[in-house]
Amino acid sequence: MIQPRPRTIPEATVARLAVYLRVLTSFADGGRTTVSSGDLASAAGVNPAGLRKDLSHLGSCGVRGVGYDVRALRERIARVLGAEQSRACVLVGIGNLGTALADYAGFGSRGFRFVGLFDAAPARVGQRIGGLTVQSLAELEATVPAREASIGVIATPADVAQPVCDRLIAAGVRSILNFAPVTLAAPAGVDVRQVDLSVELQVLAFLGQQRAVPAGEESA
Repeated sequence: MIQPRPRTIPEATVARLAVYLRVLTSFADGGRTTVSSGDLASAAGVNPAGLRKDLSHLGSCGVRGVGYDVRALRERIARVLGAEQSRACVLVGIGNLGTALADYAGFGSRGFRFVGLFDAAPARVGQRIGGLTVQSLAELEATVPAREASIGVIATPADVAQPVCDRLIAAGVRSILNFAPVTLAAPAGVDVRQVDLSVELQVLAFLGQQRAVPAGEESA
């Protein structure tokens, strides 16, 4: 039996719980009913000991020798992460990346729905993307509270990301996902998550370069 969460969960663990939720959903959709810690850890890309430590924050989970009930664990993680609730989001910046994000259907199945798309370019205003019409950035402050948006997604050029962040906060948004390649300043009480694709690509390039160096030549 899965018991209630006993204490605050570290942010790094929360990120991994989101991965476990995705994997468990895939297992459930495929008809799987139970999973061992080893199989779940392998599918999530973590080690079994780390997985068990993460799940210990949820309380008592699983049965020794049997594993975890896939649907029960998925539902428990979904409740802890708030994935059972629908979260209204607004997206600012409808370039190539913003358009792809707005048109991605997978967010809806995870409890996130865009209720407003905004851009400063007149040529983009009025376009239909993902079932929504792109609005002028001038409408941001009125739309956020009217549609009860709690999350703002920024996919703008770096030089305008901070002003957009400030406007989202002033409009009442307290959670921001930033794709712009710049670090944003936000007051206490506002959570900002940074996704810098160029940094991730640079890390991958470095790792690939390291693999290409023959053993013993790194310190030459």
